[in-house]
Amino acid sequence: MTPFTPTPEAAGASPTLRGVLWDLDGTVVNSESSWFGAERTLAERHGGSWSEAQGMALVGSDLRGTARALQAVGVALETEALVNAMLDLVIENVMATEPWLPGVVDALAACRADGLACALVSMSWRRFTHAVAALAPGAFTAVVSGDDVTRGKPHPEAYLTGAAALGLAPEECVAVEDSPTGVASALAAGIGTVVVPGAVAVPDAPGLVRVAGAGAIDPAWLRRTHPILLAELRAARR
Repeated sequence: MTPFTPTPEAAGASPTLRGVLWDLDGTVVNSESSWFGAERTLAERHGGSWSEAQGMALVGSDLRGTARALQAVGVALETEALVNAMLDLVIENVMATEPWLPGVVDALAACRADGLACALVSMSWRRFTHAVAALAPGAFTAVVSGDDVTRGKPHPEAYLTGAAALGLAPEECVAVEDSPTGVASALAAGIGTVVVPGAVAVPDAPGLVRVAGAGAIDPAWLRRTHPILLAELRAARR
């Protein structure tokens, strides 16, 4: 984990950290390969083909966009039916195993014990996000899903909605993300972002810091890091 020592100026100018907004797929649960598999299966069932590159290009995106990409290769289903067909396959696969990535449940518990409210902010739809949240009762105060918002990531709507669902300003939160699309959404919302390794590399940008995995996140470190990320975001917007 990258060590940070906030300057007094940065610390004094920043709101108190009160919430953590967690992405779902590839951040807290091991599901990206299940999404790739579902996309390929549906394309092939309808006589099309689906490459790894096509799947990688859609990591973190609105599922409606994924559905449109599959329709373009010949999947003859309406958008909502196609999204639900993907969800059927992903839920069956992910829920048949231990879905949590290493250390995530402990990290969530530590954040809640430290007084940090937690929300899921995902482009997966409610059928999946709420099923995952139910596996860790009390861990998440709010869940924002792809079918709760009009504009999916990388638009900031999902993260603005997540902060509001916790009763917080964006500046009082940090996000935890694994994809360029998700990071772009969080940063556009004015939320400092912790990046974990994912299927697609995330480029450097002001307001983000990298860790080895979501399970490595410690609330005391988050509180020290939060003002640094906000200071970087503010400087970049001047």
